[in-house]
Amino acid sequence: MKSLCVFCGSASGAVPAYGAAARDLGRQLAARGIALVYGGGRVGLMGQVADACLDAGGQVTGIIPRHLHDKEVGHHGLTTLHVVESMHERKALMARLSDGFLVLPGGIGTLEEFFEIWTWGQLGLHGKPFGVLNIQGYYDGLFSFLDTMTGQGFLKAAHRAMVRVDEDIHALLAALAAWRAPPQEKWLEPDET
Repeated sequence: MKSLCVFCGSASGAVPAYGAAARDLGRQLAARGIALVYGGGRVGLMGQVADACLDAGGQVTGIIPRHLHDKEVGHHGLTTLHVVESMHERKALMARLSDGFLVLPGGIGTLEEFFEIWTWGQLGLHGKPFGVLNIQGYYDGLFSFLDTMTGQGFLKAAHRAMVRVDEDIHALLAALAAWRAPPQEKWLEPDET
């Protein structure tokens, strides 16, 4: 794995452990030689993971829509910053530049990114691993509901199992790095759909 896309909040959250985990993730990516790809913001958990990766000597690519960049939330100290025209273009470029995906705590934007990349994986549009760093049980309620969806027949067990969930950053990064895509005739890039 050469690059990892991180979806996370533009807020820091109410629990200091969220920021500590974001900073630890940034340092771990730099130490492992894995480039960070993320939403390009300088605030919240987004800014913390980017700054920690940069401070540890890592490479960071941000991708931010112009309307957010113009609100002065764009991070101008990154290795590379792409300013795009739409949220759709942002997600497609993030997916194209990444070898895998990891979710930290965040709000509805983070959930939307997570569910879209999961859906693309379920549909066979990419063969990349994705996981959730479940800091202090932040996503417990969500995964309980997903188990309900599975039990009610709306989510196949195989698709539910696609998501790696762990509280330990080292274990989760190791699982993502070791993951191998199942054989497919062709993996499509998300913008080919």
